[in-house]
Amino acid sequence: MMEYTSLSLVIWLPVVFGVSLLILGKHVAAGTIRVLALVGAMLGLFVALPLWVNFDNLQPGFQFAEYHPWIDAFSINYHLGIDGISLLLILLNCVTTLIVVIAGWEVIRDRVPQYFASFLILSGIMNGVFCALDVALFYVFFEATLIPMFIIVGVWGGPNRVYAAVKFFLYTLAGSLLTLVAIIYLYQVSGGSFSLAQFYETPIRYDAQVLIFLAFFAAFAVKIPMWPVHTWLPDAHVEAPTGGSVVLAAVMLKLGGYGFIRLALPIVPDAARELAPWIIALSLIAVVYIGFVALVQKDMKKLIAYSSISHMGFVTLGIFIFNVQGMQGAIIQMISHGFISGALFLCVGILYDRLHSRQIADYGGVVNRMPIFASFFLLFAMANSGLPGTSGFVGEFLVIMGAAEVNIWFAVAAATTLILGASYTLWMYKRVVFGEVGNDKVAKLSDVNARETLLLIGLAAAVLWMGVYPKPFTDVLTQAVITSLDWASQTKI
Repeated sequence: MMEYTSLSLVIWLPVVFGVSLLILGKHVAAGTIRVLALVGAMLGLFVALPLWVNFDNLQPGFQFAEYHPWIDAFSINYHLGIDGISLLLILLNCVTTLIVVIAGWEVIRDRVPQYFASFLILSGIMNGVFCALDVALFYVFFEATLIPMFIIVGVWGGPNRVYAAVKFFLYTLAGSLLTLVAIIYLYQVSGGSFSLAQFYETPIRYDAQVLIFLAFFAAFAVKIPMWPVHTWLPDAHVEAPTGGSVVLAAVMLKLGGYGFIRLALPIVPDAARELAPWIIALSLIAVVYIGFVALVQKDMKKLIAYSSISHMGFVTLGIFIFNVQGMQGAIIQMISHGFISGALFLCVGILYDRLHSRQIADYGGVVNRMPIFASFFLLFAMANSGLPGTSGFVGEFLVIMGAAEVNIWFAVAAATTLILGASYTLWMYKRVVFGEVGNDKVAKLSDVNARETLLLIGLAAAVLWMGVYPKPFTDVLTQAVITSLDWASQTKI
């Protein structure tokens, strides 16, 4: 039975809980809403775990398939399935949703039902993106993710939340509209089908491939985001509430990388290979230039946001060097970054809840008042710097090794992130945590409570697990990566 319903449960169970919170919001107490949100997030993870247990690492193609006709007039079907790439991203999404619900337990006191409902609905929709095997369905889910995040930033964000939310919405919507045009063209040339498998098989002339790839690039490069279409991300992160920043960095950015792997490379492989040098160049610019930009930031959230852009440059670099090590590294980097960036934003949120400031200059000597917090913060800072033994090292190492097989100078340029990442992350940590107590407000800080400690322990365990023993993750990915690269090596002209 699980084989035919598990993916639908992963998608729709969080959505149903989210809608239920909206309906019950005016009739039950805020405490009950929090409990229901926690139950919804836990059940969302609970129904996803059997996918990991029952997943066959050696089986090519998609597993746990579901297929139901949806809109017959346009051959749009409710077609779901996952491979190893989808599986890890779904699990990351479900874990992140649970973290966000627990993190907002005491902090959110305004519009509590709507807040938790937005995250649960967003979680289900993003799972839909990772499961969809019908491109029209993929597009519906992909675009639908904008609505909850727009609301999260625009309602619970900072003083400039409306500006940041509108900028985020317009940037991502503009690129996606071009992708819609490309999907409609593919529907026509594929004989009237939105099936992803049919798109993979359809021959496409080279000039059309280039235009389709550029249309895909417009959506996925903005979402990930790549330089120079990255400027919406720091604004969104700075203004978003802590939970919004965690989900945005941990999961939502990964929709761009997933889109490149699932759509762009297999559907238009000739154009992808031809334009790969340009994507690699943009990726290396992101790795190096954005790393320097992060060095001069005064706001902790903005520094971590620029760090995310630099690390996502590793993802696109790994994808477009077209070898197994590179793509495996890119996906591991996406999962690792989800844990590390989520943890860093959570740490900043813990400080902000106490001092109501994200400015580095307003801190100093935090270790004297919050030693437990400082210990966890140090682990995540080291992981963000790519310290061996943490998850941050594994993905970067694989991408650098893959890049060295293509061009040693690509690897040298990419490796600078290990220096820059350590520079801006540890410099921030030094100014915030070490030294004498900076001011009277810092002197009154209290260390993490039981709820915050639980979150930090869970994230620390994930970062160390991936760093010390990444084999379970690479085993799940290997067959999916090989299959994706086989499609990307096809000639469809």
